[in-house]
Amino acid sequence: MKILVGYDELGAASSALALAVKHAKAFGAEVEVLTSLEEGTENEIQDISAAEKGLEYAKQYFEKEKISCKTHLMIRGVTPGEDLVSFAKENKIDEIIIGVKRRSKVGKLLFGSTAQYVILEAHCPVVTTK
Repeated sequence: MKILVGYDELGAASSALALAVKHAKAFGAEVEVLTSLEEGTENEIQDISAAEKGLEYAKQYFEKEKISCKTHLMIRGVTPGEDLVSFAKENKIDEIIIGVKRRSKVGKLLFGSTAQYVILEAHCPVVTTK
């Protein structure tokens, strides 16, 4: 079994990692952790550096629990939701775990909802945590 964790260091990211540990141990699964950035120009160097540090933290988190983990930083010019769904399909992921945070209706309208996109478009089960 392969589990994909959408990781963004904000909100419920730590809950998503903790849940992935439980599921990986229960099912003997491998874990893939993905962070997605829409752009990677020079202006976003700090964002890229922060994402790399977050992925390193996630890798160490799983290694401490003796769980196989690979990390991925995607900068493909698409939304994080699109990255998660396409990565899951391309890599035959069996389950996606993502953290969710409460947003106002206006916030959803302006910024969209990564979780909503993933839930509706993924080919496999999606588990959300907050």
